[in-house]
Amino acid sequence: MQSKAHQEAEHFLNNETQFHLGMLPTEQANPKTRDLDKVFAASTSEGVKKLLSVDMDIYPMAKKVFRSREYEKLVRDGIKALTEGKKLVFSGCGATGRLSILLESFWRCFFRELHDTHPGIYNKVKAVENSVFSIMTGGDYALIRAVEYFEDYQEFGRQQARELNIAAGDILVAITEGGETSSVLGTVAEAADRGAEVFLMFNNPADILCKYIERSRKAIEDPRVTVLDLFCGPMAIAGSTRMQATTSEQLIAGAALESVLGGYFRRILAADDLKTLNITEIDYAEAYIAMLNELLSQRNTDVLGQYLELEKNTYKDHGLVTYFGNEFMLDIFTDTTERSPTFMLPPFRKYDDAVAPPSWAFVKNPLMPTVDAWDQVLGRPPRCLGWTSDLYKKMGAPETLVSQPPLLDETQIIKFHIGNEEDNSRLSRNPNVAVSIIGRKEVLSPGYKKYKLAMEKAAAKYQRRVSFIIGNCEEAAEYNVAFSPVPTVLNLMDRLAVKLVLNTVSTGTMVMMGRVLGNWMSWVDVTNKKLKDRAIRLISDICGITYKEACYSLHESLEELKIYAASGKERPSPVQFTISRIKKADKTLI
Repeated sequence: MQSKAHQEAEHFLNNETQFHLGMLPTEQANPKTRDLDKVFAASTSEGVKKLLSVDMDIYPMAKKVFRSREYEKLVRDGIKALTEGKKLVFSGCGATGRLSILLESFWRCFFRELHDTHPGIYNKVKAVENSVFSIMTGGDYALIRAVEYFEDYQEFGRQQARELNIAAGDILVAITEGGETSSVLGTVAEAADRGAEVFLMFNNPADILCKYIERSRKAIEDPRVTVLDLFCGPMAIAGSTRMQATTSEQLIAGAALESVLGGYFRRILAADDLKTLNITEIDYAEAYIAMLNELLSQRNTDVLGQYLELEKNTYKDHGLVTYFGNEFMLDIFTDTTERSPTFMLPPFRKYDDAVAPPSWAFVKNPLMPTVDAWDQVLGRPPRCLGWTSDLYKKMGAPETLVSQPPLLDETQIIKFHIGNEEDNSRLSRNPNVAVSIIGRKEVLSPGYKKYKLAMEKAAAKYQRRVSFIIGNCEEAAEYNVAFSPVPTVLNLMDRLAVKLVLNTVSTGTMVMMGRVLGNWMSWVDVTNKKLKDRAIRLISDICGITYKEACYSLHESLEELKIYAASGKERPSPVQFTISRIKKADKTLI
């Protein structure tokens, strides 16, 4: 073994034990989907059912949490904060960071639409339009491109909380699926020190976190922190917390946000205004399970199975998919971005990058240019990081960040051309497919005709053009997942349905592409310490070797794979590369 690889393996084994997370249920394999790859091989529709069936486990947890004193306190404190002119801030990293941005966007886009459709009501409530914010580890840039290793540093989270000027009376809702993400726990500590009301939401049993992970125990046992434990079991794909964990968080945090908005509005709006805005008492657990049961109908699982075949065949032939959207564009971004680290796919490419391979999937808005599209999708201008070498040094960052700070500011995010500019890179491979993803509400809106015309123009040069509608409507589409959600003020059930559909599409397609073994992600990148631990455990499980042996083998592979860094070629999965090396050395594993 190369000496440097051996030293790095030894360091991880001996000095990074707080990132050895195999004891956490969210990192373990779910017995319900152990044979997921085989189910998909036999029937795509049945594979879809198998994936979505695990989302049923969220229901009993949600019923319990919605009745809890902790949830009641979150809603009550949120209403109080709005009334007193304070901020409500969501904080997360990776999937939960994107969820935090999504929740802020729900709020801001609601007020933007309210201004246009009901100006009289808007004028009564506009004082709280700028009350909800989000902290994404790495800033908004990380919404579309993973920022390596930032999640490993609490001080980075503290700094982002300082930059948002979280203060006494503000509310911080920190969301971390595992309950142990350092950067998110940094926002918890900083907000608590500043006198904010702090809530911590996670998906593992609190007692396990406190027993094994010191940083988690410190936050959970802090008397200044209110804990909401959303544990609902292992993920459908081992360790893929973007699935059930983030879905449960979107349900609970989204319901709380709607309840805070409704509670505040009830203080100042008349009954007719409340009815206009769909502000009523909602049983969110029952609304969720009703929506999920509709998605699981045979008709819908057949439609999803047919669409999965389209994406699988496109990628199998080395083609590209470009999603087009408007209202659901941020939801599509969230899912599409997460495919890169989850399944080792090329990340989104900037328009001026002629070396990196194009991402298998991308997202564009056919209605407006990129700068406007960013404001449209976020409900505000991008909020990015412009950290300097001096600041990284002050925060105790590693020398690699001090000597060469990553470019994460606004000038970089607009290099991802998500607007209606022509992008020949999306046509650079055959086949190329344009997919319009819209919801039932968009189809019924006055602006739908304009969107449809813009979509026809934007997709004219693609080899294939298809429409994918999520929700019941009379509009013809090649693919329509039909359901009738309970209407709510921020359309939470519509957004959850979009998330479930997109998670199923992206995960199911990768299962069919052979990037999942059983229910383990076998094509996973190693961009932070949590993912390194996950990769080691997968190698150990698949190859029947010890954790220590798998750690040595993975680090040796990482050293060998450095040659791909500057080549512009798609880098092999370190996990697959390691498994292949081990199998070649031990013929009994083949």
